[in-house]
Amino acid sequence: MQNSGRNTRLAGRAARLLIRLAIAFVVPCSLAEDWSSYGSDPGGSQYSALDQINTTNVSELEIAWHYRTGDKQARPEAMKRSAFEVTPIILDNQLIFCTQFNEVISLDPVTGEEQWRFDPRINLQQDPANQFICRGVSHWQASDTSNPKNEFCASRIFMGTNDRRLIALDRPTGKLCPDFGDAGQVTLDTGMPLRWDGEFQITSPPAIINDIVIVGSAIGDNLRSDAPRGVVRAFNTITGEPAWQFDPIPLDKPESWKNNSAGRTGHANVWAPISVDSEKDLGFLPTSSPSPDFFGGERPGDNRYANSLVAIRGSTGEVVWHFQTIHHDVFDYDLPAQPTLTTLIRDGKDVPAVIQPTKTGLLFAFNRLTGEPLFEIEEIPVPQSDILGEATSPTQPIPVKPAPLSATSVSEDDMWGLALIDEWMCARQFKKHRNDGMFTPPSLQGSIEMPFTGGGVNWGGIAVEPQEDLVLINTNNAIHVITLFPAEQFSSRREQNLESEISPQEGTDFGMRRDLLLSPFGVPCNSPPWGVLSAVNMNTGEIKWQSTLGTTEDLAPLGITLNTGTPNFGGPMVTGGGLAFIGATMDYYIRAFDLTDGAELWKGRLPTGGQATPMTYQRDGRQFVVIAAGGHARMGIPTGDSIIAYALPR
Repeated sequence: MQNSGRNTRLAGRAARLLIRLAIAFVVPCSLAEDWSSYGSDPGGSQYSALDQINTTNVSELEIAWHYRTGDKQARPEAMKRSAFEVTPIILDNQLIFCTQFNEVISLDPVTGEEQWRFDPRINLQQDPANQFICRGVSHWQASDTSNPKNEFCASRIFMGTNDRRLIALDRPTGKLCPDFGDAGQVTLDTGMPLRWDGEFQITSPPAIINDIVIVGSAIGDNLRSDAPRGVVRAFNTITGEPAWQFDPIPLDKPESWKNNSAGRTGHANVWAPISVDSEKDLGFLPTSSPSPDFFGGERPGDNRYANSLVAIRGSTGEVVWHFQTIHHDVFDYDLPAQPTLTTLIRDGKDVPAVIQPTKTGLLFAFNRLTGEPLFEIEEIPVPQSDILGEATSPTQPIPVKPAPLSATSVSEDDMWGLALIDEWMCARQFKKHRNDGMFTPPSLQGSIEMPFTGGGVNWGGIAVEPQEDLVLINTNNAIHVITLFPAEQFSSRREQNLESEISPQEGTDFGMRRDLLLSPFGVPCNSPPWGVLSAVNMNTGEIKWQSTLGTTEDLAPLGITLNTGTPNFGGPMVTGGGLAFIGATMDYYIRAFDLTDGAELWKGRLPTGGQATPMTYQRDGRQFVVIAAGGHARMGIPTGDSIIAYALPR
């Protein structure tokens, strides 16, 4: 039970939070309400004020219900090409989510019983470039003027599909909204023929800003320089009529896309979730690398607006401001995560802020209205390419604070193994490659890339505890070796290296090989920890604590359990109970950490990996913590089809 002193402190915190929200006009009105958007609120805070579950009783959590989608049995072959990474949303007495195959399911949030299910019947024979994935759905509620609230489809669920459809459903019933597009759906026009059906997908939930629904895309990497362009598209939420488009590869920026390269380059797409500030009519787009990822000789220049945080006018798509986090990317350092809207303190005043996490393990913070950096950003000299025809950027932007949350360099002394022979073989491999620190460009001899292309931070993003402006963020520490080779060697290289990722990068003079630097026993060659959970005070830029995240229990042979941390995909959630919840690891657990010092207070065993971000809500006087446990085919974690809810005993 909570004592009265703690209740008083929590009440004071809540009061201060409400005052700050009122002063700063922060978007997330749901901070003290329900998890009604993918990231809890439209600004992606991944925060809930609920505190029934807290540091004093979290150890008592037990499974309240366990729901299975049935995909393990119904779609066993397709499951091998999938990742169940969804975070549900809750609206009234409906817990709603999508499966990796774009079925939308509504559950009773108290019992986990199925209420309805909608199947768009996507083609399971396609080869999706980024696996079958659906990370979430979005909700739109009609205003009294746009659509009477008691009419059919006045409350709508929007979902983007693996076969590039945008679908609108009536939220209470799960039936298609007939007035939206073609009988409830709009098929996105990619603007060019695709090489195969799965080259272009929608994997993240659409963004809703007033009566506009916005979708990005996930596009196959490294196949060709003339890949589909990463156009962001907006539609009317009622009719499905196009509202505007934003092309992140502008034809009118010749200084940034030299030699007319903008017209023959693709990607720079927004595959991560978009954040919105509806009151200010602002959307925040995290863009990715231009095509192809690892050679930029055919796209000279800085490549604006690729690898950028772009603030747009939600009603028109007009660029309000932007900041490029990587110039002329040849590292696959996409902006992989939802920008997070919050309020920070500068000079004693509340500032409306946006925080962008990156694959480099850096956090960029800006005034979200003006784009002014909230910590100084320096342009530092970086290593240059030795590849003929490549002109890498002489500098890259680095914020003075916070310090990098992932290792940004590695040496032979950092090589590690489960045994001496293991360590020796890692060191032997390491010495063969070019290693000039962070931003070592790809090379013919193979270049060490640290952090690896999975991050640092990946799509799980960050969570913000708003009373102390504490950011919770999980990061990886692993090494990729990126090797270029003459394009004419592609076929022979692919046949000789079946275990490696080999890509042609058509339209350039060089193909690409990407390998994790692993020991003969299959563990990372660099010293642990390989996964870390950090807490950062974003007012001061100081790291408050860091904790190892994950063990080798389900990774090492014979169930050997070492507290090494593991590579992780998924994100954290923080609550008013002083807790951070996270799955994400390669062992099969969801964990709770104390926000004060990072101590692990509880862990719950999952049927497989929880490569998803948890969420929470309260119904019938009981707080629930929910996570998808679906494993991850590409990570070698057995796939699953579970949604699991935890709660305190009755």
